[in-house]
Amino acid sequence: SQQKIFKAGDTNQDGQLDFEEFMQYLKDHEKKMKLAFKSLDKNNDGKIEASEVVQSLKILGISISEKQAEKILQSIDADGTMTVDWNEWRDHFMFNPATDIEEIIRYWKHSTVLDIGDSLTVPDEFTEEEKKTGQWWKQLLAGGVAGAVSRTGTAPLDRLKVMMQVHGSKSNKMNIAGGFKQMLKEGGVRSLWRGNGVNVVKIAPETAIKFWAYEQYKKILTKDDGNLGTVERFVSGSLAGATAQTSIYPMEV
Repeated sequence: SQQKIFKAGDTNQDGQLDFEEFMQYLKDHEKKMKLAFKSLDKNNDGKIEASEVVQSLKILGISISEKQAEKILQSIDADGTMTVDWNEWRDHFMFNPATDIEEIIRYWKHSTVLDIGDSLTVPDEFTEEEKKTGQWWKQLLAGGVAGAVSRTGTAPLDRLKVMMQVHGSKSNKMNIAGGFKQMLKEGGVRSLWRGNGVNVVKIAPETAIKFWAYEQYKKILTKDDGNLGTVERFVSGSLAGATAQTSIYPMEV
């Protein structure tokens, strides 16, 4: 955010942000935020309500519930009225370099963990700026590392699940403690993580294929007006997951 503000404010490109440039940035940014505020304030009463957030996002092809809209407003609402006036809006976004509604929605999505219909198994949608600056691969890398850590941490439970599914029956009842004892008896502590290496290695190609396939399917299914609706998003995500899973299936086996 600081880099974006600095880059936008440094109009003479001298590598420094002086007071006049900073003041001009604030004036220009306030104008953009005013336009964004007015576009959300559908009834022109000077306040943004949850229903107006739902309505505005629906126009952009994003469906959210009233509760999700309230969650957004709570992050901005300073006086607890569950509505956002111009002063609250300006104070909240003054030092956030978002310039239009689409960037503001993306900010809401990241900051409030807002579910706008994208499957968590499909990589995030990245803006052109995020693609150019390399932010996309950093997010994918962070997700891959997080996935590797979480899978490694739960690997013994995954092995136990499979063992109980295979060996458990009415005649051979196996509980959690008995399953762990059997795994330890077979190969010691290391056996609890047997197969986890491949499980972790497949995260990177699976994520990369999902990201690539999701982008390709979105291009194919985009409507004539250039917008991507909820159905197209759902189909793109489903096909991307199926494509990635089919590609890495030998590693699963």
